[in-house]
Amino acid sequence: MLTVFDHPLIKHKLTIMRDKDTSTKDFRDNLDEIGSLMVYEMTRDLPLTDVEIETPMTKMTGSKLAKDVVVVPILRAGLGMTTGILNLIPTAKVAHIGLFRDEETLEPHVYFEKYPKNMPEAVTIVVDPMLATGGSAVAAIDMVKKQGAKNIKLVCLVGAMEGVKNVEEHHPDVDIYLAALDDHLNENGYIVPGLGDAGDRIFGTK
Repeated sequence: MLTVFDHPLIKHKLTIMRDKDTSTKDFRDNLDEIGSLMVYEMTRDLPLTDVEIETPMTKMTGSKLAKDVVVVPILRAGLGMTTGILNLIPTAKVAHIGLFRDEETLEPHVYFEKYPKNMPEAVTIVVDPMLATGGSAVAAIDMVKKQGAKNIKLVCLVGAMEGVKNVEEHHPDVDIYLAALDDHLNENGYIVPGLGDAGDRIFGTK
């Protein structure tokens, strides 16, 4: 299922990020904030379990998360959204998947992967700011499924329908969450209007 968030704060912050004159610091700060807003919206269905506690006044039954959460940023740009998610779910564990895209074929290649041991039981949130062709997202979801992950959500900042369809075709069981669904991909596989290369803008490398 595809969800595109229609939240005023997300739209406001995303517009700042799209602006080519936005500084690295402001780009990074707004990405953190959007990451928090998106994960707040998308975790409404997380399962809860009852827990008995004692307040200063009396005993009561409260709630806590029933499942662990694992955040899986696709390196390197996915790291830019991880802090915002961890701000809301500080107990989450973080896996890492390193992929780079062949500039000619646009196919993803793996150079690093590291996972916690609780993947089969956890809610897994795969994170990458851009969902362009969808090749990296499909590869990353393939990889976390090999680790036993079953409850998987894909969270991206900006996507194109080409990438959405690619993920839906290969992983129809994975919910996709976007801050914006953009118009198309250009001849180089970049999202238009997009916001440029997210990794370069996050880390100031171009």
